[in-house]
Amino acid sequence: NGFGKVSANNDIAVTTMGFSNTDKDVSKAQADNKKVMDQIYMDIKAMGIEEKDLQGNYNIYPDYNYTQDKGQELRGYRVSNSLTIKIRDLSKVSGVLSLAGKHGATEVNGLSFTVDEPENLKAQAREKALSDAQAKAASLAQKLGVRLGSIINYNEYEGPYYSYQAKNMDYAVGMGGGPAPAAVPGGSMDMSMNVNIIYEILQ
Repeated sequence: NGFGKVSANNDIAVTTMGFSNTDKDVSKAQADNKKVMDQIYMDIKAMGIEEKDLQGNYNIYPDYNYTQDKGQELRGYRVSNSLTIKIRDLSKVSGVLSLAGKHGATEVNGLSFTVDEPENLKAQAREKALSDAQAKAASLAQKLGVRLGSIINYNEYEGPYYSYQAKNMDYAVGMGGGPAPAAVPGGSMDMSMNVNIIYEILQ
C-alpha cells in the first residue's frame, strides 16, 4: 500500500450573483431583470473576466400567493437570473463581490476557493503514492529473501481532500449589506491518493 499527498494554493474563486423580481407583466419583469443583470455583466467583463468563466442560469415561472379565502392566486411572473463567475485573478474577488451592492443584486450565493487544475494535483499525489508503495515492496522483498515479479493487480482511490479557506468573513453585500472585504485570502488545498499493488513473488 502506498500513500501520497500534495498541497497547493487555491488559485481560483467561484461565486454566483443574481437578481430575481416579480411583475404581473412578464415582459416588464424580463426587462427589469435584464437591466440589472446587464449592468453586472458589463462590469464583470470590464474587469477582464473572460466569457468562458461565466455561466448563466435563467428561469421564468408563475409566482402564486396562497390564502385560505382565495386559495391559489397569481401574484405575477418571477424572473430569476444568475451568473456563476470563475475568478482566476484573486485580487479581483472583492471587486466582483462589490458589484452586488452597486447594482442591487438580490442573491450572492457563496464564495468558494479551489484549484483550477485538480487533475494535476491528483497526478502528483499518485506519483508519490506509487513511489511509496514500490519502496515498501522492495524493502519487504529484501527482508523476506524473495524477488518481485509481475504486477498482478493495481487499484487506487482518492483520499479525502481538504480546502483551507478564509473563515468568518463578511460577505453581506447586495441587499443593503456592507462593502466587500478589501482582501480575500484564497487558502490552500490538500489532495491525497492511496494505491494498492499486488506483486507476483519469485523465489
